[in-house]
Amino acid sequence: MTRLVLASASSGRLRVLRGAGVEPLVVVSAVDEDAIISAQAGAAPDTIVTALAVAKARDVASRLPTDVAADCVVVGCDSMLFRDSELHGKPGTATAAKAQWHSMAGRSGQLYSGHCLLRLREAAIVTQKSAAALTTVHFGTPTAEDLTAYIDSGEPLGVAGAFTLDGLGGWFIDRIEGDPANVIGLSLPLTRSLLAAVGVSITDLWATNRVGKAT
Repeated sequence: MTRLVLASASSGRLRVLRGAGVEPLVVVSAVDEDAIISAQAGAAPDTIVTALAVAKARDVASRLPTDVAADCVVVGCDSMLFRDSELHGKPGTATAAKAQWHSMAGRSGQLYSGHCLLRLREAAIVTQKSAAALTTVHFGTPTAEDLTAYIDSGEPLGVAGAFTLDGLGGWFIDRIEGDPANVIGLSLPLTRSLLAAVGVSITDLWATNRVGKAT
């Protein structure tokens, strides 16, 4: 039974997979993201987010129980917003979130999501494939009152670029160019392509990771 393991604490990524009919095993990575970003200083945005995705996937793969590691696919992801020649991750504080919104309101940015898939058999990584997806996001201009209420909700503090597409932040996104699921954090088209590259079909995942199926 090939299990799908999601190496992420992101509720958005989990919703994307569940909405697509797959119930993953969630195992959160423990990598030092800042250290990886520092090591990639000067690299292209897609290279940085992909390096983060690879590190997360490999960290989780090294800690899986034997029964899961015997036959599974580990999916690692990381998302960041590229704007004004700089990558923006989770703001972390209300002050930082407000500053991000003041600088991006009425403008656009590129949301990059790195993806890494590891195929494990008998607790060994037999195949690794990785790539990044890009979606352009056009931001609206919230009123001062709306922006304060949004930041006070706490939602933008813990998400890449200080916004969501599928949550409260969706009110302030005018349009996107590209895959909407990528903005949430996991591109289904790219993931499908990477799964095929490691020898796993969507039919396989539906059969062994079906939402609502006891595991």
